[in-house]
Amino acid sequence: MIRFFEDFSLKNYNTFGIDAKARFFFEFTELDDLTEFLEQNTSWREEQLLLLGGGSNLLLVHDFDGLVIHPNVPGVQVVRETRNQVWLEVGAGEDWDRFVDYCVKSEFYGLENLSLIPGTVGAAPVQNIGAYGVEVKDYIDTVNGFDLETMTSYSIPAEECRFAYRNSIFKNELKNRFIVSSVVFRLEKFPEFKLDYGSLKAEVEKRGELHPLHVREAVVAIRQSKLPDPMELGNAGSFFKNPVVDAELAEKLKADYPGMPAYPAEDGKVKLAAGWLIEQCGWKGFREGDAGVHEHQALVLVNYGSATGEELFQLAERIKSSVADRFGVELEPEANIL
Repeated sequence: MIRFFEDFSLKNYNTFGIDAKARFFFEFTELDDLTEFLEQNTSWREEQLLLLGGGSNLLLVHDFDGLVIHPNVPGVQVVRETRNQVWLEVGAGEDWDRFVDYCVKSEFYGLENLSLIPGTVGAAPVQNIGAYGVEVKDYIDTVNGFDLETMTSYSIPAEECRFAYRNSIFKNELKNRFIVSSVVFRLEKFPEFKLDYGSLKAEVEKRGELHPLHVREAVVAIRQSKLPDPMELGNAGSFFKNPVVDAELAEKLKADYPGMPAYPAEDGKVKLAAGWLIEQCGWKGFREGDAGVHEHQALVLVNYGSATGEELFQLAERIKSSVADRFGVELEPEANIL
């Protein structure tokens, strides 16, 4: 199935609920439909491109004067299986949390810590989504898709995706070039629990037996207690990345702020909690018009109804400046600002 529109509202295609418009919008459910569209409409090469999944990590500051391509490929199928592991190929248009729920109920394990993350399966490798000590890169086997530059379909093994903290080759060299059509995940039949992050272990223990289903339930409960539902209050989840700083700066800040959360990172560096830094600057619960910061989680910017993308962008800039002025730490948006 394909859908093509002009002057198309993206309000239902971004979780902030920003009513920005796309000059052109194309949605496909089969890769053949995409190639046929591109071959028959060669003028697309002259347009700005935006590859859009669930829009759960996107802030639209203005209307988009170009072509939005929305992969909505469905399906989940087992493509390989051994005694200990299973490989699942999943369409880019599948809802991420429904897929995690399917895995846990099917006794395919590894993704339960990533429960209730909004968005689609196709966006998961782009962002290298992560939560509660788990990153999706550890369970991706290959990413399948279509290259707009070479006009060919091919698969990229996980080791060539250049996964890093909330980053990948799809946000860099292949940005707006490689359209993810499906992802192959390698999951475990015997669970390996990762419960060391935050209050997760205590929340799981409340549910009795140590089981992946209880891990999923615990993650869902924690996220629901801290994060607003995008269906009820427009937001894109964590708006900023947790900053990684040199150990010297972290030690100095720890001396000044003994209660500051800090975690070891790669190369001897230290990861700080962006939400804590923002809260210390007094932004938690802030509201100006319909643009604000969530009352329970300072890391989440929210649209209370009719905030514009520009208003939310300016709020984010003010937050960045205040954190830099007080702590000497530069915050980097996790959300894609367009």
